[in-house]
Amino acid sequence: MSAEEAAPEHTAVRVALWRALHLRADAPPHVIEDELGLRIADPGEGWRERPDMDVDATRRTRASIVARARFVEDLVEELAEHGVDQYVVLGAGLDTFAQRRAADAVRLGLRVFEVDRPGPQAWKRRRLAGLGLDVPEWLRFVPVDFEGDWWGRLTEAGLDPARPAVVASAGVTMYLSEDAVTATFRLVAGLAPGSTFVTTFLRPVEDVEPEQQAQLRVAMAGARAAGTPFLSFYRPARILALAREAGFHETRHVSAADLEKRYFADRTDGLRPSRGEELLVATV
Repeated sequence: MSAEEAAPEHTAVRVALWRALHLRADAPPHVIEDELGLRIADPGEGWRERPDMDVDATRRTRASIVARARFVEDLVEELAEHGVDQYVVLGAGLDTFAQRRAADAVRLGLRVFEVDRPGPQAWKRRRLAGLGLDVPEWLRFVPVDFEGDWWGRLTEAGLDPARPAVVASAGVTMYLSEDAVTATFRLVAGLAPGSTFVTTFLRPVEDVEPEQQAQLRVAMAGARAAGTPFLSFYRPARILALAREAGFHETRHVSAADLEKRYFADRTDGLRPSRGEELLVATV
């Protein structure tokens, strides 16, 4: 594999596998149906034997992953119905919206921008081609160095800052310093009125359900060992304040309880998301 085509981050692969595991291990109705990420990742036949795919141990984390994905996609569709036709996925990883929801994207007139590091993005494009999945004109891959002028690369790829957009960033803020988080908030807050930013954030370990705290500490140790330590944890009041200070006019916290009520209320198996990772929605 060339340096220009690096494998995706371990975290991106794990998220794709958890989404597939939801379909294979959890009873219907499923919060989201996505096995395409599994096909792209191509982890080998024994992927379910991985320690991080333990059905019971990952239950609440898996529920959080599928809930956040469904929430973002529901929000994108809702905003597109009201004319917001630009959708930016920051740190896209193995996101499969553009492939699974292609008919909806065309119906809604969406332009989708997948923003990620060059190596993993080139790897993903090769895998998509290998699966016979063409890249439509309305899907733009935007390879960037997140330490450089990635916003300029995004506008060069066709994003129109003068028109509303929805920008999503899932599973990213924990890897950024607060300065980097704030800088991203300010860039998105500078978009046209009617634009919306949706991002996940990790709560401090002590805020997480007691039975989940050990798993979070293991994840933190693994991230540190991999050279990508978790840098930022937020309580809702703090991240809401950062968004308001960055220039967003309206902000709201979407809690694990909100997600449970929205997507898991009728379940009889007890599957529900953890409050370790929750969401911020901010509107320009």
